Amino acid sequence: MIAGFPAGPWGTNCYVAASGPGSECVVIDPGKDAADGVAEVVREHRLKPVAVLVTHGHVDHMWCVAPVAGTYDATAWIHPSDRHLLANPMAGMSRETSQMLLGGAYEWAEPDDVQELSDLQRLELAGLTFVVDHTPGHTEGSVTFRTPWVSTSSTGEGGGSINDADISEVMFSGDLLFAGSIGRTDLPGGDHATMLRSLTHKVLPLADDIVVLPGHGEQTSIGRERATNPFLLDLVTDGSAGPATRGL
Repeated sequence: MIAGFPAGPWGTNCYVAASGPGSECVVIDPGKDAADGVAEVVREHRLKPVAVLVTHGHVDHMWCVAPVAGTYDATAWIHPSDRHLLANPMAGMSRETSQMLLGGAYEWAEPDDVQELSDLQRLELAGLTFVVDHTPGHTEGSVTFRTPWVSTSSTGEGGGSINDADISEVMFSGDLLFAGSIGRTDLPGGDHATMLRSLTHKVLPLADDIVVLPGHGEQTSIGRERATNPFLLDLVTDGSAGPATRGL
């Protein structure tokens, strides 16, 4: 099962994945105001979080990593290139985000237990298997997580319902790939050429039936994006991507 919900002022999708009710679970990208939503899912399905997976270190995706990991004595997983952002998220913020937070008494710190991710790493967590793909471009340490399909229970705008037929995997794409768009690359650590390489080598080779659960907005699939996403279409035709991008 996968439960998803948008949280906080940026509408960041937080996901909770488990093999079934009454089991251990994994939390992906608990951003601002996500802790209560995680607690609700955990309570409703009698789950025990054992890991918090972070697709990248932007504050809208990791605001509640330390509180959630601390509450459930869970291990936080992040790529080493973004690890510094756990304790210093200001280093990765846009000017508008920094201005939004001015005057607030905010404190961030690493969780007690942090493990680092690597490209093509296989994580065995909560009875689930996740394959890590390092996909820099939005940030230097951006990653995606792919896991074999299990039945889904979703709530909120970012979840929706998934048709069980003909699905091989689910990909938690963070801010790499959205329905109809990709992540912005104008923030510290971002690079557009690197983003296009990540899309070319880590997204285009994937099977069409893979469901994409992005960091913002509605779910999609690799096949749908290959056929309609202007950035991927430009890559397929060896052109240059130009439409608007998304993310914090």
